[in-house]
Amino acid sequence: MFDSAANALKYIADHDIAMVDLKVAGIAGQWLHITIPARNFSQKHFDEGVGYDGSSGAGFGKVESGDVVAMPEPDTAFIDPFWEHPTISFLCGTATADSKQPFAADPRTIARRAVEYMRSTGIADQAWMGPEFEFHVFDHLEVSNEPYFSCVRISSSEVDSDGTTTVIPQKRGYMRVPPAEHLHDLRSEICLALEGMSIPVRYHHHEVGAPGQCEIEIDLDTLVRVADRTMLIKYVVKNLAHRHGKLATFMPKPVFGEAGNGMHVHQKLERAGKPLFYDQSEKNYANLSDTALHYVAGLLRHGAALTGLTNPSTNSFKRLVEGYEAPVNLFFSLANRSAAIRVPRYAVSPTDKRIEYRPPDFTGNIYLTLAAMLMAGLDGVDNQLFTGAHGFGPFDVNLSQQDDAFKSRIAPLPRTLYDAMNALQADQAFLLKGEVFPSEFLNAWIALKRVDETEAIATRPHPFEYHLYLDT
Repeated sequence: MFDSAANALKYIADHDIAMVDLKVAGIAGQWLHITIPARNFSQKHFDEGVGYDGSSGAGFGKVESGDVVAMPEPDTAFIDPFWEHPTISFLCGTATADSKQPFAADPRTIARRAVEYMRSTGIADQAWMGPEFEFHVFDHLEVSNEPYFSCVRISSSEVDSDGTTTVIPQKRGYMRVPPAEHLHDLRSEICLALEGMSIPVRYHHHEVGAPGQCEIEIDLDTLVRVADRTMLIKYVVKNLAHRHGKLATFMPKPVFGEAGNGMHVHQKLERAGKPLFYDQSEKNYANLSDTALHYVAGLLRHGAALTGLTNPSTNSFKRLVEGYEAPVNLFFSLANRSAAIRVPRYAVSPTDKRIEYRPPDFTGNIYLTLAAMLMAGLDGVDNQLFTGAHGFGPFDVNLSQQDDAFKSRIAPLPRTLYDAMNALQADQAFLLKGEVFPSEFLNAWIALKRVDETEAIATRPHPFEYHLYLDT
């Protein structure tokens, strides 16, 4: 929004801004914020940052050395529409409290280092990415995890008719129209809010999931900027849903038997303004360049390890099952939604030619997810990996309909979070290049996921277990 701190401060003074909100990205992928009265906000805050405890909410500082500072960036400013008093928000990088150097474990810093590493290789100077936003909007959700009472009760008017409209059948929600679908106006309001924040929206529609599943697509943008926009889009979706008395969630698999929420990420590389993924000679599959095929091979070669960052929740692997257009095996194909990588059939021009990596979901930290995918793709280009040599296809078939002999030729994605963390532990050298991901950070991430989530879920009785075993 602003090209300098001075212009940002002038805007604050000229537009009667009451509060300045500073937002930082925590390790888990959520925003944290601290608010300063506008009358106290000055150049000093841009130069020196605002101190906070990185070991508490953000999760990436040690208790004994938790002091870090949030460094507001003028070009990330936006008017926050969800506060009663006029508020301007700035996204912040996190720096060390003493030297003001970028904090090594800050997710935005890691994403920036990935881009810097890409440029240092000479392979490309821009990575363009575009997540698809799938989410559910529920009318009400009740959760209880007490020792003597556990339940999840979800209410959705789209599958529980009030007698004036038909319900949407299971997995039959794709592009439904009113009156059966109830969320068109909310999605339009979300998209208009995003457009007002200079985030171009391609379209929105009801997704496959009957109980309030939605999708919004945006244009591709450069890696760090699209990660920032992803954080803002989730913020707008959740807050506008709340304003309408509903709950929005990006949880990968909130409803058993229904389609889950993925985060398919379109991506392409560019150097000196020239697209690198298109080959007009037609010698390669789907007009993909050698660079694109190497990039695809890198993503698939490291696909198991990537799930440790792109799908870092136990719930992620309840989505990655056959029968719901979610990938379960590491191969690529043209327009094939059972593939881990789909080459969009409609992206035919040199500038549009791209690939879509389909396993990720929104439980991952978007900065880490995009950085890790870029590093995997670059490793494929750097090592001249070939898809055919590793059994990655292309396979233009619905894999769920193939026999076991065919399936056995294709590497599977991990089936559990524990397996994903083991894969990340064993295959992380590609992430360490250029010191993009600190090894200490990855080890701490793996330990956290194993103990705080995998073991926590493994030791809790599940309601369905009572159905299976109560009469034992």
